Amino acid sequence: MSDRVFLSILAVAAVVAIVLAALWPQGYGARSPAPFGHTPIQQTPEMQAAMARETAHLKAKKGERPDSAAITGLRPSK
Repeated sequence: MSDRVFLSILAVAAVVAIVLAALWPQGYGARSPAPFGHTPIQQTPEMQAAMARETAHLKAKKGERPDSAAITGLRPSK
């Protein structure tokens, strides 16, 4: 395969990868722009409460004083 063909295919593949990375949802991280955007699992109230319960359970297991926010499943106020 000549370099001209190979490098052309490589350039097209690179552009496709960059476009796909710009448009594809970003997993559980920050919300992606429309039309792919949705609330990440970790930002739902159910998951926030479950993570707070787990944190309180682990702190209680270690013998640490659990936070009141972790016990109630609420975010601390800022």
